[in-house]
Amino acid sequence: MAVHIHNPNFYHTNKLRSSLTSASASPASYVFSRYSPAKSPGFICKSNNQDDYLIDAPVSVGDGFSFSGGKYSDQPSPSDEWLKQGKWVKAHKVGGSGVEAKDPIFGLTMGASSQASKDVFRWFCVESGNVDSPPVILIHGFPSQSYSYRKALPVLSKNYRAIAFDWLGFGFSDKPQAGYGFNYTLDEYVSSLESFIDEVTTSKVSLVVQGYFSTAAVKYARNRPEKIKNLILLNPPLTPEHAKLPSTLSVFSNFLLGEIFSQDPLRASDKPLTSCGPYKMKEDDAMVYRRPYLTSGSSGFALNAISRAMKKELKVYAEEMRNSLMDKDWKIPTTVCWGQRDRWLSYEGVEDFCKSSGHKLVELPMAGHHVQEDCGEEIGGIISRIISNSSLV
Repeated sequence: MAVHIHNPNFYHTNKLRSSLTSASASPASYVFSRYSPAKSPGFICKSNNQDDYLIDAPVSVGDGFSFSGGKYSDQPSPSDEWLKQGKWVKAHKVGGSGVEAKDPIFGLTMGASSQASKDVFRWFCVESGNVDSPPVILIHGFPSQSYSYRKALPVLSKNYRAIAFDWLGFGFSDKPQAGYGFNYTLDEYVSSLESFIDEVTTSKVSLVVQGYFSTAAVKYARNRPEKIKNLILLNPPLTPEHAKLPSTLSVFSNFLLGEIFSQDPLRASDKPLTSCGPYKMKEDDAMVYRRPYLTSGSSGFALNAISRAMKKELKVYAEEMRNSLMDKDWKIPTTVCWGQRDRWLSYEGVEDFCKSSGHKLVELPMAGHHVQEDCGEEIGGIISRIISNSSLV
């Protein structure tokens, strides 16, 4: 990917992000032209020598660690359309002392996108279906966004009130700098999930959760079983061998290298989504996932903090999840849906676990780790049938 910078003076500010020097950039990809103070800095990013998207915003916009705070395209984009479908929900009280966040590298005051809200966090969510229908909460994995459920939402909305949200630190939800109101620990994700669900509905919910965040959702379900009607897990870390992040994700937790890679949109979004299964991402979809990393350095800082916490806590949380699901007193109807082409989590041991625990297993031979990306409409239908069948019991 080549990046042409039309304002060389911009190089000398801290606006230039580390992705320009990432391994994904091609040799001799930086072309500087004469500085013109009358023009805003513009970025044209190219892939295979074709213009793919444009970033164009004044120097004054942004948080100091991103390309810009502006649009990455001069035409309507899928990201814009996704934002139009959604809304922000305020849930979970902001912790900390309320002091302004500073970046961990230079000690500079962070921009607004890295600052915690004054009182309550803002969550981005997309809701589809009748508000009076039974609620289904769709929870994305690590790292991903609510956008991953875009194909499942229309299917579920026929009979249910389907709600997909971005976790704090992901997508278009708040991303405070770690240590300033939210530390991105799994305990905090459990309590914040409780706050979000209590805010959006007073009814019992069917909970659908993908990947490593299944550990937090199961702990929430164990703490609040009266709120859960069904629990559907998509490729969760069920065996002891699953309780370790793959290198694609653990690299974000590394000292210095993690800070650099987490600011690279291609490493932070494209690679994790495409390296764990057969998913082939279209450019329009890729730009939705990249946008938070292109428009704010807060996404990369959050990813770095989440990776460090996940790497430290995953083993304990995964063991707690296994124990909870194996407990004879576990009464929540639970189904495991497994994409068998998952390159991160082996299928070995999954079938035995489901047989031992008495939980239903749905195998998806053509799907990988991010099941909802590989077969969104199909998983929407499967979820709908699971919930419908449990209502008849």
